[in-house]
Amino acid sequence: MNVLIRSARIFSPGSPFHGQTKDLLINNGTIIAVQPVSDQRPADTEIIEGTDLCVSPGWFDLHVNFCEPGFEQREDLQSGSRAAAQGGFTGVLLMPSTKPAMDTKSTIEFVRKRTEGGLVDVLPAGCITVGREGKDLAELYDMFLSGAPAFTDDQHALRNAGVMLRALHYVKDFGGKLMVCCDDTDLSNNGQMNEGPTSTMLGLKGIPTLAESVMVARDLQLLEYSGGSLHLSTISTGESVKLIRAAKQKGLRVTADVAAYLLALSDEELTGFDTHAKVKPPLRAAEDRDALIAGLLDGTLDAISTDHRPLDVESKEKEFDLAEFGMIGLETAFGALNTVLQGKVSTDKLVEALAVNPRKILGLPVPVVQEGAAANLTVFSTSQTWQVTTKSFRSKSANSPFIGRTLTGKPIAVIHNNQYVRIP
Repeated sequence: MNVLIRSARIFSPGSPFHGQTKDLLINNGTIIAVQPVSDQRPADTEIIEGTDLCVSPGWFDLHVNFCEPGFEQREDLQSGSRAAAQGGFTGVLLMPSTKPAMDTKSTIEFVRKRTEGGLVDVLPAGCITVGREGKDLAELYDMFLSGAPAFTDDQHALRNAGVMLRALHYVKDFGGKLMVCCDDTDLSNNGQMNEGPTSTMLGLKGIPTLAESVMVARDLQLLEYSGGSLHLSTISTGESVKLIRAAKQKGLRVTADVAAYLLALSDEELTGFDTHAKVKPPLRAAEDRDALIAGLLDGTLDAISTDHRPLDVESKEKEFDLAEFGMIGLETAFGALNTVLQGKVSTDKLVEALAVNPRKILGLPVPVVQEGAAANLTVFSTSQTWQVTTKSFRSKSANSPFIGRTLTGKPIAVIHNNQYVRIP
């Protein structure tokens, strides 16, 4: 495989070429030259060129659902990997929300073997508790040895503080990473969307921001008591940002991510009862979104995830209160972020949140754009416009509120594991 990327601005912290515009020549999966290389390329070289071309380490998503085993009609490991590549991602952390749940070393090994050597690294997270039921700790250490870099019950928050504390202590002993979503279900109590003026106008039961922030506060207190480390997933409220900021200032080992849709959309999106925009955590008010952006800018929020959650038509095209929560997000993440955040968040910050910090959170090596390095790259444009259609998706599902919209910013190609895909 020979690829020449012409005149691309390099976004790669730690690279001697960071911020510079160069040609990159990749041969057999290795970056062999970062300079003007037009006269050095082999005859069979694939050329990538265009206006406003950029290149960064391959993006990594901390929160995806590929639904296999158990819900393959929505997504499977192969279609999910294709969707990730289509969105510019070369690595993903797979949630264990499967059937059976990924709570044993055999389920972790199943995913690793099924996806080994692919263009996209698919790393399976193990469950914290057996069956994600919040009662008994799963085989955490065995799953860690089998390749699970983190443990989470996905959107099933750990209601039992004792179980949460034992998990924090246990993973601390072997360096595992605990990841939790924060939702006090006694407070969210079957709510359908964010609690506020929009939910009142629509007559829908609301999910108060308190349901998240109460759990964030509890988990941070347990973290301080245990002395371990913790990652908070898909943070959605301004109050949670304040709590995390204060915890970091105290020196607690806490990291956090925010879902791309929470930065791109607000709860006003639901005025038309579009079930594709029914997500959990719910789209929040504009002031919460502003607080999330501020938290990203000052480093309180470390990473951006997609919370890619494929759902079939039968799960979405029904009355709003009966529709399931979730949207797909891999293929539209960068376009939606770049469109909404232009002038607010720099491309450097987006690359840090999409490519660098997710790997740091999991303790993975961060690819660097330099000569002699293995090519793990995302090529993208910040100015190219494109319209989202169902044909844009490689996912099996199409539950996205962005269908029909024109976005600015698009991945152009991904290169990893000596494999290359040009994104149409």
